[in-house]
Amino acid sequence: MTRLTDLPPAQAKRLAELECPEFTTRPWVSGPPLSRRRVAIVSSAGLVDYRAIPAATKPDELLISHISVNFDRTGFQEDWNVVFPLDRLCELAAEGVIGKVAPIHYSFMGATDPVQMEPYARALAELLKQDSVDAVLLPPV
Repeated sequence: MTRLTDLPPAQAKRLAELECPEFTTRPWVSGPPLSRRRVAIVSSAGLVDYRAIPAATKPDELLISHISVNFDRTGFQEDWNVVFPLDRLCELAAEGVIGKVAPIHYSFMGATDPVQMEPYARALAELLKQDSVDAVLLPPV
């Protein structure tokens, strides 16, 4: 994990001064056991700014489109499951740990101000509901 002290001073200052949103409620949901849930991936790996990714996508069809001195792509280049664990999710479905793998997954650019992301997150939530997704894997990137 990159620390603010590892960043160029101007970038560290900008990030340190970002306002963190406060939420008045904490959502609570219930639902079926994991073995009956349909699961989608929502990645912050910047696999293009915002992208819907079909489950049939192959690793060589994805790329991280953003360049930063603070982001090491080595793991992604060696194993795409580091940032987009679709193979692992499919294995969990085959083993019966999860019910099904959703047909569409999503990626955002992770270094986006959360306040600016809210309308996109709400729209994404609606797409996930329409696709009967009832669990989301959020791989940290």
